[in-house]
Amino acid sequence: MFIQIIKDLLEDALAERQDLFLIDFTASNDNAIKIIIDGDNGVKVEDCIFVSRAIEHNIDRDEHDFALEVMSAGATAPLTLARQYPKHLGRKLEVKTATQTIEGDLTNVNDDVFTLEWKAREPKPIGKGKVTVNKKESIAYKDVVEAKVIIKF
Repeated sequence: MFIQIIKDLLEDALAERQDLFLIDFTASNDNAIKIIIDGDNGVKVEDCIFVSRAIEHNIDRDEHDFALEVMSAGATAPLTLARQYPKHLGRKLEVKTATQTIEGDLTNVNDDVFTLEWKAREPKPIGKGKVTVNKKESIAYKDVVEAKVIIKF
């Protein structure tokens, strides 16, 4: 009952700020609530505060005892929704499917698939040695086991 109230308030907050979306919602038996959000343009501290206040300011603390934590998905968190991919266009991803792992630049995104491009060294068709070739593969979101942005420093 109480958890449903939280979910309804969260849904209202995300409807008000349609650039934000839910990644994960967990609630423990002792009402410790953890909400992870992401945004089409990233997530700022102010966005987490907005969601937190939208929930906390609408619940009577005398009636319900709970702990609320609202956070962004984070730079190293895996991409779990297709909606997360467009903001990473041009960045390098490591994508694992059931059959392969590919590391490449995210060059295209649409509703069903995304495209990675990378360079690979392959044996020459004729003679000895290797040649650098450009590779490109479109991957369906449904085939992704895990996808992470590779961060370079």
